[in-house]
Amino acid sequence: MSARISLLNFFPHPNLWQRLVLPLLDRIFGISKMNALYQTHQMQGLSKEDFADKLLSVQSITIENEDTFLAQIPATGPVVIASNHPFGGIEGVILARVIGKKRPDIKVFANKGLQVFKELEDFFIFTNPLAPNDPANAPSIRSAMRHVKQGHPLLIFPAGRVSYFQSQYNDIVEHQWNKLVYRLTKDAHGAFVGVFVQGFNRPFFYTLGRIYYRLRMLLLARELLANTHRTIRLDHTQLLNLPKDLPAQTGADFARSLSYAVDSRWQYSWPTSSPSANQVPLGEPINPSTLLTELTALPPEQALITVGEYSVYWAMQQQAPQTIQEITRLRERVFRMHNEGSGKAFDTDRFDATYTHLFVVRTPADKAEPLHIIGAYRMGRTDVLLADNGIEGLYLHNMFTFAAGFVNQQQPCLEMGRSFVIPEYQRSPQGLFMLWRGIGEFIHAFPQYHVLYGTVSLSTLYQPQSVSIIAHGLINQPEHAKPTNPFALDLHPQLHAFALSQSKTVQEGLERYVNTYIQALEKDGKTLPVLAKQYQKLGANFHALGIDTSFNHTPGLLLSVDLQQVPARLQKRFLGRPLSPST
Repeated sequence: MSARISLLNFFPHPNLWQRLVLPLLDRIFGISKMNALYQTHQMQGLSKEDFADKLLSVQSITIENEDTFLAQIPATGPVVIASNHPFGGIEGVILARVIGKKRPDIKVFANKGLQVFKELEDFFIFTNPLAPNDPANAPSIRSAMRHVKQGHPLLIFPAGRVSYFQSQYNDIVEHQWNKLVYRLTKDAHGAFVGVFVQGFNRPFFYTLGRIYYRLRMLLLARELLANTHRTIRLDHTQLLNLPKDLPAQTGADFARSLSYAVDSRWQYSWPTSSPSANQVPLGEPINPSTLLTELTALPPEQALITVGEYSVYWAMQQQAPQTIQEITRLRERVFRMHNEGSGKAFDTDRFDATYTHLFVVRTPADKAEPLHIIGAYRMGRTDVLLADNGIEGLYLHNMFTFAAGFVNQQQPCLEMGRSFVIPEYQRSPQGLFMLWRGIGEFIHAFPQYHVLYGTVSLSTLYQPQSVSIIAHGLINQPEHAKPTNPFALDLHPQLHAFALSQSKTVQEGLERYVNTYIQALEKDGKTLPVLAKQYQKLGANFHALGIDTSFNHTPGLLLSVDLQQVPARLQKRFLGRPLSPST
């Protein structure tokens, strides 16, 4: 007798009652229809790979984003792939088959109901997810842990049940994830890839589930057969190492939120206009001898510090016009690399004439190459600018409306902006180190300016979702400034819910996780900009995020820091020496 799909397969020695009732249940729950498909397409006895391929072909299911997902699965070593559970069956077949193309050693920690497909048994470690605390699940948990510890990949659906309508969110979402998913990454040392499979079952499925939750389980076979002629998209995180110091349930909740963070329905498009479309060539570099002449002519006190081959100066445009022009050329060069800049030969505007320019010059000792500028900052002395031109004299007035409580309304400050380090020095600490040393020396010379504020450009090379997470996770004083052109992507509701589960405010609940979220989203593995991290270490307050429409629609994160309040050890680290008590 040929193999068939039936509930009778779960009973090695069925009694008379079972022989009578179970075939009826097969028809009610769609198992008989599934068996007809199984027999018609001669699927019995196929290998697990051929069976999966045949099932997907018969159902006319197309997988979208398969290649980029597969690129995140390492060729060797332990990895935990955790997915949402939108359908209750077909996603397990899809993911197991896709992952198996790269890692034939894949196992799926799955509902024992899938034992109905005998050909797929070799994919699975079976468990009962509806009874997560059942001692009978202990052998399957040990098997899953052992599989990962031995260096293999494991696919898990940590919700343990199909997604369902939850009234608190007014949406169809995942159940809370089982803490086992976090234990597998922590105790078995598995890397992590989160998956969000796009799609829903039919409305009737969710309606019955709201009447009685176990009806969802009974309808899964019918829903699997209903998944025909559709494209199923696999959204995914990048390969990650989850934090190792979280409580197990917090770790599982965080992993769940990572899955929702890559949900491609949560989206925002950066403006399509780009200066690259109409870029003109960069301006010609200024002759080093001209730079040397202007630097030599500066008053001695404007040469702030020299460390080895590196010196930091400050100058006004009228004092060193060719030097400032070279700075604007280099700014444009660097900003274009980050999809920013003006698209013109020089990145310049009217504020260059009134702002103070602080810059680092390298003069090679062996003279084999000429001196050159490696980085710069543009600084606005707010008391001078406000006295001369009022609020219109401040560049950031174009991006933000400052409340009376903002620092630039309270005391003299330095408005910091247009910072850059040329590419040749971006992997070296020397550029930023010398800029900070220069800032410190400038403040020692002008002690009234111990408060800095400005924006850190986040660049449209970041995913909008990352920018939303940065904004919600870092902004802690939003009442002090309002963006003229706000960034209009709210936090994903499930990330919002996770944040509030961790703390009383979204910002406090997200802050420690920001870098991991960004790593999950960004294909090149970048995290917060280095400058933002440095300001974080100095205890900066983050006030608002606005779009700079005059700078290629670049998102800018507004912050302020009172260097006088920074611990002396950090003042010494960043500024070279602590500020004097009179500052």
